[in-house]
Amino acid sequence: MMRWTMPAALLLLAACSGGDKDEQAEADKVPAVPTVPEAAPAAPAAAQESAPDYAADPAVKPPAKPDPGIGQGDAAIPVALQGRWGLVAADCTSTKGDAKGLLTIGAGDLRFYESQGILAHIRERSATRLVADYKFSGEGEDWDRLMQLTVQDGGKTLVRRDYGEGAAPEPMRYSRCA
Repeated sequence: MMRWTMPAALLLLAACSGGDKDEQAEADKVPAVPTVPEAAPAAPAAAQESAPDYAADPAVKPPAKPDPGIGQGDAAIPVALQGRWGLVAADCTSTKGDAKGLLTIGAGDLRFYESQGILAHIRERSATRLVADYKFSGEGEDWDRLMQLTVQDGGKTLVRRDYGEGAAPEPMRYSRCA
């Protein structure tokens, strides 16, 4: 650090001087302080692979009851999203019924450890992404939840983003169970 302090001080002194040619010539001999170019921040790999997060409009309310025909054909959860998903590997292998991070997705529902969400209305749908409203029940309570589910990594990873009151602030990443 001391090595760079002296040349920097000479540069400052030369810049402030009246312009004496000898002083300027001496200052020109001082090696310049190396600069490191700022790198542009890299986008996370997950952001590069998937569509942007859904922009939830708080004015759009969930339906009072599931849409007619929901959970069937084009009104079903895409096949790429269906299956068993674990937040951690043990969620996929537990035989004791204690897999609290296990998410099982069917054509028209989501099943968690102590709750179930019935598909009620699809807002956006593609082969690898679904934004939809669900009617949840569990532990004696009922609630609505808007969710975005996106499959990444060739079907190995599921990213879940919840919206609305009580929603998790960050996306949750699941791995497909074998």
